Amino acid sequence: MEQSILIRMEKVSKVYGEEAGRPTVTAVSEVDLEIKEGEFVMIHGPSGSGKTTLLNIMGLLDVTTSGKYFFDGTGVDELSENNKVAIRSQRIGHIFQLFHLIPIYTSLENVLMPILPYSSNVMGKYRIRANELLTRVGLDGRFEHMPGQLSGGESQRVAIARSLINNPQVLLADEPTGNLDKVTGGEIVGLLEQLNRELGLTIVMVTHDEANFPAATRILQMSDGKMI
Repeated sequence: MEQSILIRMEKVSKVYGEEAGRPTVTAVSEVDLEIKEGEFVMIHGPSGSGKTTLLNIMGLLDVTTSGKYFFDGTGVDELSENNKVAIRSQRIGHIFQLFHLIPIYTSLENVLMPILPYSSNVMGKYRIRANELLTRVGLDGRFEHMPGQLSGGESQRVAIARSLINNPQVLLADEPTGNLDKVTGGEIVGLLEQLNRELGLTIVMVTHDEANFPAATRILQMSDGKMI
């Protein structure tokens, strides 16, 4: 069965500085891109190449200056802010180089953070899912541990579980191994590869490390804001 296109960009650009009258900086320049459901795409390039800005546009954390962005067939630029928030929070998962765990919350509570705005009568269902996700990412027995009691790799596993609590269509990962040692980073990439293979989860990952490439189904290169 042919995979459907989840993310499509047409001549997408992002320019900073225009509004303030300062010299402009073009972070992303006329990018054309299609990502299909079930792919594990890595975006590689040197620092300043625009890959994180592009990922932020995909995740609705930033907006385009020009061009068109379609998420699951919907033109993002035409959506209200409330609809953008709904897509960003419910259909897109985010993980980052820094783990962004709340230090006074347990692993389980951190995983449940994205669903706190929901009605309390669904909390039981999500608590079960959070337990299942923590077990899947290899943290069975760490549910009640605080972030200060976890290693870097364990903290990133909590962050991955948190990103999956809403069963997103796509997981966007910005240098998820950048704050980890080589062995632990390899374990995290292996976990992402497993999630892609076993769950069919679409993943887009920004990386500077070519050692991560074997896990990807496709590798894209960026330089000076452009796909090359």
